[in-house]
Amino acid sequence: MNSIFSGMNLIQAASPTGSMLSTVIMFGAVFLIFYFMIIRPQNKKQKAMQKMIASVKKGDKVITIGGIHGTVHAVKEKTVVIKVDDSSRMEFSKSAIASVDAQGEFSEVEASNGKQDASK
Repeated sequence: MNSIFSGMNLIQAASPTGSMLSTVIMFGAVFLIFYFMIIRPQNKKQKAMQKMIASVKKGDKVITIGGIHGTVHAVKEKTVVIKVDDSSRMEFSKSAIASVDAQGEFSEVEASNGKQDASK
């Protein structure tokens, strides 16, 4: 086993281009590992978040990054007006939205219909 490592050491010591080639290959391997383990998943997550924010529409239930739950009342170019209570509305930047429940008012209507059907 030691003879294999000493033989590899002699090959690298004999040719400086071999040492440089192995260094370039190692850097390439490290870059590929970083790309597939860190960069690519982060880009996919960022694209999904941008798509989610772009698809926000009136009636969607949202949660902001500050933890405020509400229903979208109006959508503007860079902001969203969120109805938090019956009489209170707050305007947030679209980038402040952490998650969107696209069902929004539809789930409330279906829930109320289900309660009426259950009482019959």
